[in-house]
Amino acid sequence: MNYKNKILNLFTNGYLTTKVVNDNNIPTIYLTKLVEENKIERVGRGVYVKKGELVDEFMVLQSKSHNAIYSNTTALYLHGLSDRIPIRYDITINSGYNGSLQKEDNVNLFYTKKELLNLGVMNYKLNSGNIIKVYDLDKTICDIIKNKKRIDAEIYNKAIREYFYSKKKNTLKLYEYAKKMNIYNKVRDTFEVLR
Repeated sequence: MNYKNKILNLFTNGYLTTKVVNDNNIPTIYLTKLVEENKIERVGRGVYVKKGELVDEFMVLQSKSHNAIYSNTTALYLHGLSDRIPIRYDITINSGYNGSLQKEDNVNLFYTKKELLNLGVMNYKLNSGNIIKVYDLDKTICDIIKNKKRIDAEIYNKAIREYFYSKKKNTLKLYEYAKKMNIYNKVRDTFEVLR
């Protein structure tokens, strides 16, 4: 089997990364040739789709930085606490980040200390079968409380109420995250109102 066919057989859920090509000891020049032949399309740095495939924006944006984590209102949507489909994606990245996500019109960037970046991160399987990184429900609630001024009031209020009455909530984890993020009092006061 030639390199081009090998590349075409490596696609998973319609996507392929340069890393996978390198891991299979295939010269990346064959990716360029397949793009020139209009068989595949480059949709992000090191990310390719087969021609005619629907582009999964979640995958494309996350491929731009291995530290990118979906957060805030985008995470609320993924966890079912918001029914607003993201037009602009909320992504949290480490402080000091300087990269291509800053140039994306459809991204709201949130910054956090490097040591807090992976706090509450989980893998989330999209309907497409692709896996993305997103903050778990309890960390997402801490984030929207911390970033309240940047969150739509209607989305914020609905999410806080739904979380409070949710069977999925883990209050222990919520307050553990809040302490690490230095927002314990803010989180406690937010939920005191609902008691």
